[in-house]
Amino acid sequence: MDLTDSPATLDFIREIVASDRKSGKHATVVTRFPPEPNGYLHIGHAKSICLNFGIAAQFGGRCHLRYDDTNPTKEEQEYIESIERDVRWLGFDWGTHLYFASDYFERMYVWGEKLIEKGRAYVCDCSAEEVRQRRGTLTEPGRACEHRDRPAAQSLDLFRRMRAGEFPDGARTLRARIDMGSGNINMRDPVIYRILHAPHPHAGAAWCIYPMYDYAHPLEDAIEGITHSICTLEFEDHRPFYDWVIDECELPEPHPRQIEFARLNLTYTVMSKRKLLQLVQEGVVSGWDDPRMPTISGLRRRGFTPEAIRDFADRIGVAKRDSVVDVQLLEHCLREDLNRRAPRKFAVLRPLKLVIENYPEGQVEEFEVSNNPEDPAAGTRSVPFSRVLWIEHDDFRETPPPKYFRLSPGNEVRLRSAYLVRCTGVVKDAAGHVVEVRAAYDPATRGGATPDGRKVKATMHWLSADHAVPAEVRLYDRLLTKPDAGDVEEGQDWKSNINPDSLEVLDNCWVEASLAGAASEERFQFERLGYFCVDPDSAAGKLVFNRTVTLRDAWAKIEQKQG
Repeated sequence: MDLTDSPATLDFIREIVASDRKSGKHATVVTRFPPEPNGYLHIGHAKSICLNFGIAAQFGGRCHLRYDDTNPTKEEQEYIESIERDVRWLGFDWGTHLYFASDYFERMYVWGEKLIEKGRAYVCDCSAEEVRQRRGTLTEPGRACEHRDRPAAQSLDLFRRMRAGEFPDGARTLRARIDMGSGNINMRDPVIYRILHAPHPHAGAAWCIYPMYDYAHPLEDAIEGITHSICTLEFEDHRPFYDWVIDECELPEPHPRQIEFARLNLTYTVMSKRKLLQLVQEGVVSGWDDPRMPTISGLRRRGFTPEAIRDFADRIGVAKRDSVVDVQLLEHCLREDLNRRAPRKFAVLRPLKLVIENYPEGQVEEFEVSNNPEDPAAGTRSVPFSRVLWIEHDDFRETPPPKYFRLSPGNEVRLRSAYLVRCTGVVKDAAGHVVEVRAAYDPATRGGATPDGRKVKATMHWLSADHAVPAEVRLYDRLLTKPDAGDVEEGQDWKSNINPDSLEVLDNCWVEASLAGAASEERFQFERLGYFCVDPDSAAGKLVFNRTVTLRDAWAKIEQKQG
């Protein structure tokens, strides 16, 4: 069965593409991912990347990577490089089809002149504020200014002088001449060129006038032969102008078709580039790749896999109406992926010394431990065991609460893959805090066996103190304290909901010696603690791990209940 034509496999966008392909409207399906290079890509862009590249692959076409670089004051080479890096990391390749809107500036300018000559554009001397005031509202039509009926020859002369740099910023604009009484505000003579004396990161100093996005975007699509221009819902009202530009510039058929879908809204997540930039500039986070950021580079540094992000994008699909996706689904996709592939390791984040008093001093044993129970091919590893161990501080209570089955005075626990031990006493400091736990082991329980069949309710991980490697561990939590705090309206306070406990740094941790040579971005499951990855800050003699996600999976429980 051809999955590109099966209704059961198609969302509404793919149905349109399949229909166009079946009718012969397009010989090749061509999509595009068109980021503005004014910030780093985030998880919302990942959805669009997966959609555009995915549709192109599914229908045997191609997807272009194109920079909509029409606003030089906010664009930087750093962002261009980060975008390419992120798209590749997600697993997609544009081949030779890398484009810049700025490469088309000359052709766009010529079309601007053509619109003037046709009486479909004019140079306007109104200020930005005057344009806004005359634009009207949803219930009131706009009001034309005196420049609307300027002779075409005069507008053409002024437009050329604008390009020559004769006028200062904001002095004049080129506006499309459409309909000031239109019910769609976007059709009320929108500005298509403005004066901006600013160097461009790609075009250099060649231009002092720049096209507006709504004018440039349809022309870029038409030039590149894009068949399906997939945008988010906020561009739905802009579609009539998109079509108007292509028609009035008399571009050949078949024209690109703009299709809108709902953007990704994620709980506890900031999705605005402006707000993300604010977090970076104000030092709330350490940078665009801070593991608390929803940027692709931040998710990568935190330990997310491209496979998990692609799986997430596939699960949420595409819709025609805005909705909010629970971030727990993204975390669930990650856990499912890491559970299959992440090697298991022992680590102790809040160490407490455990001394096995009846274990011979100087003796060291090796125990075989599974690298990943979910992957039989992963094999086993040897973990050294000795008289002095590190255990988690939370795995001991001098006065245990009800139903506490871990180590406490007189209680017996299993040390994972090693022995059963029973607490025999404690050592305290001058303040009365327990700094050391004493225990006795049962030699007959090697490997954690219980030949006599006795029941032990708790199994704990551990590390040999003489063989463990020191590490710093960064425990990341959600950046926001409320699920909708990142999507408040303009002007409302949202930073008051930033989580002050979104990062906890533990600098006295211990990990298996096998991790000493771990490479940056390698991912592991620290048994009983969660999934972690090696941070790029790691260096020789200084291991740094980021907590990627905990082992708890609330979404899996939801799925089980629904099933």
